[in-house]
Amino acid sequence: MTASPTPTTAEELRGAGLRVTAARVALLETVRDGDHLGVEAIASGVRDRVGHISLQAVYEALHALTAAGLVRRIEPAGHPARFEGRVGDNHHHLVCRSCGAVADVDCAAGEAPCLTAADDRGFAIDEAEVVYWGVCPDCSTGRSS
Repeated sequence: MTASPTPTTAEELRGAGLRVTAARVALLETVRDGDHLGVEAIASGVRDRVGHISLQAVYEALHALTAAGLVRRIEPAGHPARFEGRVGDNHHHLVCRSCGAVADVDCAAGEAPCLTAADDRGFAIDEAEVVYWGVCPDCSTGRSS
């Protein structure tokens, strides 16, 4: 039995109903190669791959990719939005209060929504967003020295 081939980035875009452009391919690959990147870092990565792209085009592409479920937007309180390519699973985030570093952490409870609201007020809850706040190892080492 052979495994099915992994779809190309272009095939993923088409499968999500999006038009395939060099900028969208570069953007999706930049997000997936990065680690919770901000818009400026994504724009820089796209420019390294395909040349000039406006910041507005990056925002528009990120909006389309997020709406299509190919990219996830996270926005920890007090921090600018960041984007990641890890989608479709039930994971949460750790955020450093000192430097703002963001790291993934798998959900300990399992399937979404993984938390039960005390009162769902009639909502059909399908997701819970958990952000753990603390100090990363680099910052806590810096504090102790």
